[in-house]
Formats: sequence, C-alpha cells, structure tokens
Amino acid sequence: MLERPVRTLLLLSCLLPAFPAFAAEGTLIEVPTRPGVTVPVYLMKRSNATATLALLPGGNGGIGLKDDVPSSRDFLVQNRENFARQGFNVAVIGKPNDIGDLDLPTRRGSNHLTDLRRIIEHLRDATSLPVWLVGMSRGTVSATAAAAAYGREDLAGIVLVSSITSTALPYTVPRQRLERIQIPVLVLHHTKDACAIADPDGVAQILTGLTNAPVAKVVLVNGGWGAWGDPCTSSNWHGYSGMEREAVNLIARWIHRPEP
Repeated sequence: MLERPVRTLLLLSCLLPAFPAFAAEGTLIEVPTRPGVTVPVYLMKRSNATATLALLPGGNGGIGLKDDVPSSRDFLVQNRENFARQGFNVAVIGKPNDIGDLDLPTRRGSNHLTDLRRIIEHLRDATSLPVWLVGMSRGTVSATAAAAAYGREDLAGIVLVSSITSTALPYTVPRQRLERIQIPVLVLHHTKDACAIADPDGVAQILTGLTNAPVAKVVLVNGGWGAWGDPCTSSNWHGYSGMEREAVNLIARWIHRPEP
C-alpha cells in the first residue's frame, strides 16, 4: 500500500522553455450515449499523438460553446492546446443534452457513467489510441467514478486535478471505492488551494485508498502568481493561476511515463 504523497514544489523560472507557436484545430461532434441523449465533444486530433486525453471540466460540466468552439474558463478547457502540443489527441467533454448541471450525485450516477463509457468507446474507435480521463475539480469525481466502474480495459489511466477532497460531503473523491481502481492515477493539487471542498490536506486520503492502482502519485505544487476571485474557480490557485503551462507540462510528462 502507498502510504503518503510525494511532494513536489514547482517554482516559476525564466529558464523554463517556452511553447512553440501552435494552433490545433478541432471538430465538434455529438456523441450519442443513451436513447435521445447526446454529449458534445470537441475533438482535436494530432498525427503524432501517443494517447487521447478526454478532458472533464469542473463546475456544471459545461464547456461554453461559441460557434462550436469551447470558451469556458475552466483550466482544462483553456489549456486544451497546451495538452495537444505535448503529443496528445485532446477531447473536451461537455455535458449531456438532458441535464443542466453535472452535480456531484449526477457525476456518480449510472447515466453519467454510461455517457462516459460511450464517449471513451467512440474516442478509441476514432483515434485507435489509449484513452486517459483528466478531471478538473468536480470532474475528478467523474474520472474517479469511471475508473472504479470500468476496470483496466476501457481506460489507460486517470489524472485528478484539484480534486474534490471533502469527506463532509457524499460522492467526493475520497469517499468513492478507490480500491477498485486498477489503472495508473496522478493526483495534482496546489498547496494554496483555498476552495473549501478541495482542501489540499485531503489528497493524502486519496493516495491511501488507491491500494490496487499499479502506479499512483500525488504531486503538490506551489508556484504561480496573480490568483484572484472565488477560490473555487480557475482564476485562483484552484486553477494554477500563473503556472498553467507548468501544470500541463507536469501532467503530460507523467502520462508519457507514469512513475510512483
């Protein structure tokens, strides 16, 4: 059993390499998941991709489509091109057309798990590559539930970004059947995250529960600048303000080579 998280402190530096100019084009598709239900997926494919990342935003699950392009301020949505330039296909997952809010109970429910399974199947067929779920905030509840329900054949691994760690609420990440997860798991959290339901002290409980994951790691970061506003939004430490690219780099490196 893994007993305690690995702490990694990231400090911003002018020596960090800049990203080259890059713009990945995407296509909006509607994936049928249940009778009469579709889920919007903004898919960005790359010719040299080694895996497909399915990004699960937080909040109500919406991706803010404008002219068929995601415009949400969610950390994952805003950094989709940064993930793509790291050698991944990227799929930004929206919410189904039959609900208005992907709240915590809904994200643990059978309909949501069915939706995600159909999307994963579609992405595997469309890209012929392994699929990773990357969840942000409330999206970590979705990613955890899917990993616990599906087994090892459907997913290559999951990444939990700014996890919902509160044990005072039902359905949160530590209160799920973490022992059922049998795929690699990365848990990324900011040490200054002040969101009341995403206390960084709670990530240790996640790692403790991942008794059957072949590789599991917690990384705590403390870099960035300019955090402001609601502590549960991406403008604050919850969304890695001022160190978004460093956070993406860290996630990408670990997916390419998962290590404890």
